[in-house]
Amino acid sequence: MTETIVQGQPQAPVVDEAVVTSVRTALAAVLKRDVATITPDTRLFDDLGLDSTSVLELLLELENELGAEFDPDDLEQRHFETVTTLSEYVNEHVSR
Repeated sequence: MTETIVQGQPQAPVVDEAVVTSVRTALAAVLKRDVATITPDTRLFDDLGLDSTSVLELLLELENELGAEFDPDDLEQRHFETVTTLSEYVNEHVSR
């Protein structure tokens, strides 16, 4: 993961905009929503109603779209807080 340090403070990792777009598109497809209503700050469980079944569908959709594999044992609740937090996780695993 790439982090920028400014005056001793770590900044949020830089996420490829294409990854954010892929996450938004996959969420829209899995949850049958308009992608325009899904922003980087959208909360996955609270705003979109993501559940355990849709999490698995989402991961499969992202794996197919990005050609990556995600280990479910590696995922934590914090990765699914918002579109941004999931994008950071995906970005880290796609760029390996």
